[in-house]
Amino acid sequence: MTSDRNDLDDRGSGEPRNREAGQSNKPQWANGLRQLYDSVVEEDIPDQFKDLLSKLDAKD
Repeated sequence: MTSDRNDLDDRGSGEPRNREAGQSNKPQWANGLRQLYDSVVEEDIPDQFKDLLSKLDAKD
């Protein structure tokens, strides 16, 4: 029974770990989440937000 537990995912999901070479142990949704995060980070700051920041800086 101990060997069965060692083959399970660390998060306790009960899914087997991926042991094949070249494949990651990351969940499948992790790549999609990373791509979404990167796309948000790369977006330009809207002009209205830039104007607001300039006004706030001017008050100092």
